[in-house]
Amino acid sequence: MNQEQREQVERIKQHAERKIWITFKKEGIHKYPAAATDPSLATGDEYDVSFLGYPHRHIFHFRVWIDVWHNDRDVEFIQFKRYLENLYRDGTLQLDYKSCEMMADDLYLQIADKYPGRAVWIEVAEDGENGALIKYETHRPSLSVNI
Repeated sequence: MNQEQREQVERIKQHAERKIWITFKKEGIHKYPAAATDPSLATGDEYDVSFLGYPHRHIFHFRVWIDVWHNDRDVEFIQFKRYLENLYRDGTLQLDYKSCEMMADDLYLQIADKYPGRAVWIEVAEDGENGALIKYETHRPSLSVNI
């Protein structure tokens, strides 16, 4: 590697986005009322999901990423995980009868209040199988900028 390449690698390292991530699980009751009556969902064939229109249990799997500003973690991930779990334990947040996307939005509002100005990505999955990922970005970098 020549000097110019080493300098470029150093610039890339200096400007790298840094995030930590945590995971946790919560049991909840889910219901998608439209599934029972919407003809595109209650199809009567192998694609029928009308059963989703009735209360049913899931283990919701959460994975949450948050910006950190340096390599000595200004957000400690064990503390961050405990904070998020406690939002459900103390009743601040509820997950019953909400979509994965609704749960992510609710959780983001709490995180943004405690940790303002940071990009946050939240993934919520039903039983670790199907889910949603929402990226709450603080900026959208231009793709034409070279480092």
